[in-house]
Amino acid sequence: PPRILTLEEPVLHLEHCIAFAVHGNPAPTLHWLHNGQVLRETEIIHMEFYQQGEVSEGCLLFNKPTHYNNGNYTIVATNQLGSANQTIKGHFLEKPFPGHQVSKCFSFIPKFLCLDSKAFSFQVSIAVGLAAFACVLLVVLFIMINKYGRRSKFGMKG
Repeated sequence: PPRILTLEEPVLHLEHCIAFAVHGNPAPTLHWLHNGQVLRETEIIHMEFYQQGEVSEGCLLFNKPTHYNNGNYTIVATNQLGSANQTIKGHFLEKPFPGHQVSKCFSFIPKFLCLDSKAFSFQVSIAVGLAAFACVLLVVLFIMINKYGRRSKFGMKG
């Protein structure tokens, strides 16, 4: 039956790698669980390994993992004679803003103006309306100045 020889915590090489080595004859099939759920391989998370005799060695590779990838990773090795599994904790990044709700507040806005998304969108619509009104007012003033501006006494353009 298969036997898991090593399972190491994630290490950053070119990508983050959870290294493993599994022994088994016949060669076991390998799959992974993330927090007890089957882990689907993607371009971001994939397994690479090579078979050398009865030992399979490789890595579960992570391309730029985030805090969503934190959790328990379990390797499951299965062949006709049985199965084996082992779990390791993978921690890649801290959760940003722990305990805080992310609001739409920028550094140039005073803190007392930071509101929830509905109030924020209302403030934005008011600001856009005022900017549009100012633009229309400037265009009207420009037209009025050109039309009713002072003319030269002698009809000369200059």
